[in-house]
Amino acid sequence: MDYDFSFFLVLASLVTGIIWGGYLLFLKLSKIDPATREEPLLVEYAHSFFPIVFIVLILRSFIAEPFRIPSGSMMPTLLVGDFILVNKFTYGVRLPVLNTKIAELNSPERGDIVVFRFPKNPKIDYIKRVVGVPGDKISYYKKIVYVNGKQAKQASLGSYQGVGQGVNMTGAEHFVENLAGVEHSILVKHGLPSVEGVFVVPEGQYFVMGDNRDNSNDSRYWGTVPEENLVGRAFFIWMSWDWQHKGVGFDRIGTILK
Repeated sequence: MDYDFSFFLVLASLVTGIIWGGYLLFLKLSKIDPATREEPLLVEYAHSFFPIVFIVLILRSFIAEPFRIPSGSMMPTLLVGDFILVNKFTYGVRLPVLNTKIAELNSPERGDIVVFRFPKNPKIDYIKRVVGVPGDKISYYKKIVYVNGKQAKQASLGSYQGVGQGVNMTGAEHFVENLAGVEHSILVKHGLPSVEGVFVVPEGQYFVMGDNRDNSNDSRYWGTVPEENLVGRAFFIWMSWDWQHKGVGFDRIGTILK
């Protein structure tokens, strides 16, 4: 998972950096010209891999990280097999592995699609949409969201015709929902029961829901997401692969997420 791979990158950078740097320091202290001495095999490998591993660590930890969508909880916005990029610095700069924030930037807003570590098991990454920010009162009744008493308007687009990995949701009603000015698609399966109630979002926490409202394990069931669990904001589909049908989904590649 994310924590394990980050740990591997940090460890690999340290080991290869120490080997290569230690060898250069040895040559300098011994007053040996590096050009006149062939590198030992271990040092040669460290010399070759350190820049690559270190650059990947920097890009993945502070710039953008790729993720694969494993479930249909964000349909129709995201399908199983979509590969997305997540902005790692938009909500603040954090140290890899330790996850300690070293720079404050923006805060999540209603409508953002966020990747976060599941509060019940931080080794698992989840992706949902922010519906409530700290201090909000979120109500959910008859498959309609209310933010601080104001209804999130829904405009029906009719019956959803699923394609590829989303074919199992064919027949659900497709809506465009206006969530505090952010318009996005959702799916609703009429007749299926769903959790209803009023939820108050604590300070430093976020209330999240899947766009596939009747097929999403989200804040309605297990509570809010702590700010320190945030990984980043999803913003781009760079690849889409339909494992069961047509292969590469070229029509989805390059989609800007909103």
